[in-house]
Amino acid sequence: MQLEFLNSKIHRATVTDANLNYVGSITIDETLLKAANMREWQKVEILDVNNGERFQTYIIKGEADSGCICLNGAAARKVQKGDKVIIVTYAILEENEVANHKPTIVIVDENNKIAQTK
Repeated sequence: MQLEFLNSKIHRATVTDANLNYVGSITIDETLLKAANMREWQKVEILDVNNGERFQTYIIKGEADSGCICLNGAAARKVQKGDKVIIVTYAILEENEVANHKPTIVIVDENNKIAQTK
């Protein structure tokens, strides 16, 4: 049996921009991507703490150490600049993988700099 679990999370990042005139996705600071074990083009779920929106898109790598969290295209309609978001990925695990699975959690500060990694 396969089960779906949290794989990685960037917790309470601040949206730095929302660009309606771009072809879809979320641009995320490369430093945050590496710390959270996320990859460019990977599917992510975005949870907007301010308005309750939950939606899926894919990642585009942003400039390292820029603090960039920019929603692009249609997703830009779901957020406002300054909103707090939680960005998550999931993994499909076999039953025998579950006991050893531990998600990567990156908590960021107000400037989207890494405050803590779990």
